[in-house]
Amino acid sequence: MTVSARDVAFVLRDRLPGVGTKKLHKLLYYCQGHHLAAFGVPLFREPLAAWDMGPVVSSLWGEEKHGPPVPPRPEELGEAELNTVGYVLSRYGALTGRDLEILSHGELPWIAANQGRLPGSSAPISADLMRQYFATVGAADDTEDEPALDSAEVAAWLSGAGERRGPGRPDDLGELRSRLERSA
Repeated sequence: MTVSARDVAFVLRDRLPGVGTKKLHKLLYYCQGHHLAAFGVPLFREPLAAWDMGPVVSSLWGEEKHGPPVPPRPEELGEAELNTVGYVLSRYGALTGRDLEILSHGELPWIAANQGRLPGSSAPISADLMRQYFATVGAADDTEDEPALDSAEVAAWLSGAGERRGPGRPDDLGELRSRLERSA
């Protein structure tokens, strides 16, 4: 089922309260790309465009430029659509809008659309190129199943590491994974 970008933005805002406009539009780009790769159809109808700051849903940006977000129509996202949003938030949700801008600027769909685009103007991003890119280079890799770490957890693990390991005994990956699972 293809919905509107406004409906997807509503779900993103609901799951990530306070999300900024730049970050929202990059998350929409990643939702569209991963949904195209997984299902072969767009998640939302509106096209994406390459702007100076990266991919943007121009029509949604224009609607929201001078006021609060327009309430979504009553279209409900189905299970597949919600799974795409959930996946994108788990993969990219902790990044800032600037992080996502830099990331998207290094990806083929934006690079191809940006070629020949004058600063301050926009150019369409190809849905076919997004599907191909996110099905191959931009696809999830096996390391994404590894649990996320934060610096406090790492510091706690490392405290006393010298005593546990002892001289000449290398770190054991299995032991580290076991400790990670126990702390989760």
